[in-house]
Amino acid sequence: MGLLKTALIGAAVYGAIKYITKKDAFGRSIVDDLQDKAPEWVDKAKRFKEDIEQKYNAELDPYTEVKP
Repeated sequence: MGLLKTALIGAAVYGAIKYITKKDAFGRSIVDDLQDKAPEWVDKAKRFKEDIEQKYNAELDPYTEVKP
C-alpha cells in the first residue's frame, strides 16, 4: 500500500510541475508570471507590515489622548 501511495503522490507532483511550467501561446508559463509579480507582492507585504507596526506603536504610546 505504501508503494502505491508513493507512486500516486509522485505522479501528482510530476503532473503539477508539468502544468505550471507548460508554456502558453505567448511562450510564458505560470512560473514566469509568478516570478514577475513576486517583487510587487513583497513591496505590498512590507508596506502592510509597516502600517501594522505604526498602528501598534501608536496604541502603545502612553501620552496619546484617550477617547471615551
